Amino acid sequence: MRRKLWLSIILVLLPFFLFAQTYTIEQYLNIRSASSPTVSPDGKFIAYLTDVTGTNQVWKVRISSGCPEQLTFFDERVQFVSWNPKNGDWMLFGKDMGGNEHTQLFLLKSDGSEIRRLTYNDNVIYNFGAWSGDGTMFAFASNERNRAFFDVYAMNIKTGKVKLVWQNDGNNSAVAWSPDNKYILVSQNRSSFDNDLYLIEYESGKVYNITPHTQPARYFGARFSKDGKGIYLLSDEGKEFVGIAYIDVPNGKLNYIYTTNWDVEAIELSKDGKYLVFILNVDGYSEVYSLNLATKKAKKLNFPTGGIIGSLKFTADGKKIIFTYQSPVKNQDIYYYDIPTNKYSQITYSSTAGIPLSSFVKPELVRFKSFDGLEIPGYLYLPKGAKKDSSLPVIVSIHGGPEAQEVPRFSALYQYFIHSGYVVYAPNVRGSTGYGKTYASLDNTTKRKDAIRDVAMIPNFLKSTGYIDPKKIIVYGGSYGGYMTLAAVTFYPDLWAAGVDLVGISNFLTFLRNTGAWRQKHRMAEYGDPEKDAEFLKEISPFYHVDKIKAPLMIIQGANDPRVPKSESDQIVESIKSRGGIVEYLVFDDEGHGLSKLKNRIKAYKAIVEFLDKYVKNKQAMN
Repeated sequence: MRRKLWLSIILVLLPFFLFAQTYTIEQYLNIRSASSPTVSPDGKFIAYLTDVTGTNQVWKVRISSGCPEQLTFFDERVQFVSWNPKNGDWMLFGKDMGGNEHTQLFLLKSDGSEIRRLTYNDNVIYNFGAWSGDGTMFAFASNERNRAFFDVYAMNIKTGKVKLVWQNDGNNSAVAWSPDNKYILVSQNRSSFDNDLYLIEYESGKVYNITPHTQPARYFGARFSKDGKGIYLLSDEGKEFVGIAYIDVPNGKLNYIYTTNWDVEAIELSKDGKYLVFILNVDGYSEVYSLNLATKKAKKLNFPTGGIIGSLKFTADGKKIIFTYQSPVKNQDIYYYDIPTNKYSQITYSSTAGIPLSSFVKPELVRFKSFDGLEIPGYLYLPKGAKKDSSLPVIVSIHGGPEAQEVPRFSALYQYFIHSGYVVYAPNVRGSTGYGKTYASLDNTTKRKDAIRDVAMIPNFLKSTGYIDPKKIIVYGGSYGGYMTLAAVTFYPDLWAAGVDLVGISNFLTFLRNTGAWRQKHRMAEYGDPEKDAEFLKEISPFYHVDKIKAPLMIIQGANDPRVPKSESDQIVESIKSRGGIVEYLVFDDEGHGLSKLKNRIKAYKAIVEFLDKYVKNKQAMN
């Protein structure tokens, strides 16, 4: 009888013990993911990147079933991998050192037995572009001639011979190679919202601009048709949203074949050339469709929902589509969609470090009206069991870019904070992509203040939800999000309990002078000219207004950052300290624009947790 009573008590209390289970920040940061799949020519294997060892390395696995096999074993991250389309014995990968983004190119034997280095100048960037159709060559871009510009080259992998295909003073990248190897397609980028596509005749060097235009427009995701006579691509020329278009080679006019009131993010051409598979961005969530090129009719496919789809690749027989999937409650893995059965299956199974998927939290997509009535969308993550008693601390997470979009991705850090009792709110303030060309342009140059004002409106919106303690609102961001963090605590100092800035811009004048030479014109198109707009850039740079900052700050920086140099963090930290302000500063000598190594992520994010717990979450308990 007593035994049954104890059993009953245990069964009643068990759910409470399970719900109260706590997990460490180390566990969350040890959650793994798989990305960047590339398919073997025979369609039986994929190679991919995974951070199982702490940094992304190349692995391969049989698509049907089998044990994953590690192929590279570096301390430094591998940035990409691409299987030779014809010769299954070889694949190409890129790697930098210490996050400096000076990518070097390597050939890798598909059984992992041999690695051949192809480029040897560690001060130069070599950006892989595309394989030739027969797999004997690949196109790439390099700033070897001049650090500010990228010329286009082709390398023969058997002889190692390199040919200069196009010398041009621009930010150029090789995009695709025509099926007959006659043309290399090149993108020349002037800004994040304006580029041109050029066809370069490989033998003669003759150049065709196939996207002449007068107003800013984007042309990307290009795929040659099966017969090589045309190019399918994504564009927003003359449109508010990105649609699917077609151009005849080499002198055709752009014609749209599919448009809607959301952006198309990616396309892939079927092996028989009869249809395109594409990803539609619907309020941040991915939907996958096939487009019949004969009838121009689109059909929604049975891909997983509620998250983000990427990296579409067809297998050799055309019957399967390899893709990645992640959601707020599912770490990223690689899957395949089986066309004959209209079903998908998982290929890789990345660890969640002992944390059950059921413990993760989905966000609610919410909108608030900013100072001028503009609706700002964002994702609100509430801890399980959250009550409307105005007691919870909140982290306002501002994405980088600014030409980017907060989407319902998996974030181990978000989930840790939510598990620890923080609310997380991740908005898409004006200037974000995904909501049309006009919305994305609303923060350009002199409109930057309006985006900062959007952030300043968030605390009142969060208070209105009933969950938030108005004295415990934190602003957090990396890169451009780091700038927005510094701007928020500088220009609206009374709103924030603390700020966390990762590799953020503190002074636009010094940033535009010191960022990588190849990035300067591109960034000026977004932020302004340091000569013509000097006074305005000074006005919106937190460095010149440090005396206004009241909130404690944590700043994290990679010493090798080529995008936002370490000097951006150094100067504002020094200025805050000289005025007696509270700032904690962590620099990682072996990192660049962000943290790629697990040991560094653990050190940095543990420090962030301790910082926020000290100055925000446990503040009342301390007093």
